[in-house]
Amino acid sequence: MPFTLTMPKLSPTMEEGTITKWHKKVGDHVKAGDVLFEVATDKATVEHNALDDGFLRKIIVQDGSDAVVNQAVAIFTEKADESIEGYVPEGIKKAAPAAATAVTSEGSEAPKPQETKPAAAFQQPAFVPEPALANYEFPTVDSSFLRASPLAKKVAEEKGIDIATVKGSGPHGRIMSRDLVKGQPAAAVPFGQHAAPTTPPGTYEEIPLTPMRKVVGQRLQQSKTFIPHFYVSQDIDAEGMISVREQLKNVGHKITFNDLVLRAVALSLREHPEMNSGFNSVNSSIIRFKTIDISVAVSIPAGLITPIVRHADYKNLGQISTEVKLLAQKAKDGKLSREEYTGGSFTISNLGMFGVSGFIGVINPPQAGILCVAGIEDKPVVKNGQVVPGKVMNVTLSADHRVVDGSDGAKFIKTLQKYLENPAALIL
Repeated sequence: MPFTLTMPKLSPTMEEGTITKWHKKVGDHVKAGDVLFEVATDKATVEHNALDDGFLRKIIVQDGSDAVVNQAVAIFTEKADESIEGYVPEGIKKAAPAAATAVTSEGSEAPKPQETKPAAAFQQPAFVPEPALANYEFPTVDSSFLRASPLAKKVAEEKGIDIATVKGSGPHGRIMSRDLVKGQPAAAVPFGQHAAPTTPPGTYEEIPLTPMRKVVGQRLQQSKTFIPHFYVSQDIDAEGMISVREQLKNVGHKITFNDLVLRAVALSLREHPEMNSGFNSVNSSIIRFKTIDISVAVSIPAGLITPIVRHADYKNLGQISTEVKLLAQKAKDGKLSREEYTGGSFTISNLGMFGVSGFIGVINPPQAGILCVAGIEDKPVVKNGQVVPGKVMNVTLSADHRVVDGSDGAKFIKTLQKYLENPAALIL
């Protein structure tokens, strides 16, 4: 008899996925365990294996198309010669009316009534969507028509004045010859450019969001809307970190500044467990995490993902360095397993490699804090009453005011400063 294959839930936060490639075609006999298709989820691109034997009779969701969890993506039969005429696939379609589809003898789908399923209850109020724009292009002024007197146009051409830069003082803003004294010289043609651009201003293209970027956008919008953020910043004297890193490199141990920061954060969270916390928005309670599991933000083409270093306070610099490199590479390859990105008690986001002076992060719920790490810059600093050249790195903590207070954030950031400015303690 026919049966339906629906989109599986391949991560805890997955609501929909994009089928990137079918590995079977209509008519194929599929065995349990065979790879059926690849699906891009909010976390990674993964293969989905068949759970039962059967014959693939119809592909409902084609390559490159989206499907919500539990939506019908294909129809199978137990035998090769079974008919699927009149069969109603199970599963729902996102934003579709409460109707299923029945397969007809011509292979098309006809609507058939189906019981409407209630939507899941929201934990937070629904968002008001942004107003839609019909077009992003904007009108431009026709440079061939200017409200200017014939004399003004002639004089402007003779003197090489760009009349479009002149504000008219005549009736209805008409440009008069007397106004040309305020005009700018006609611009020279830029190097290598001999003709005006042909692309109209405001020309655009629309790029669909990946499943990962959709979820990241939704979660961060919710975070910024409903979590009362506060911020604490601190400049760190980075000369000690630079020295320790070079010394370790000289004896064959290559670590990054991010490794040092992660180790320092782990030890600081151990001293300030109130920062190793979260917030349960369902019953408005504080979560005190019993282990220090640090999420590390990694940017990949599909979006942003945060693999986790578990029990980070029990790992030395070498272990942290090796694990972070492995997790980052698996994230970029889309090969992270569920346990490698699910959970976490605190997040670090480092943009230091881009040389930024500082930035502010958005909390990753249900966590109560995220630390943003900027680049190391050459700056004048005061030492022993003298202004001398220095190496400075800025860090900024974003914290959830429902869970911690400003004093908690300040104590945490000063402890972090202590470790980073005395990095020998991070080797112990």
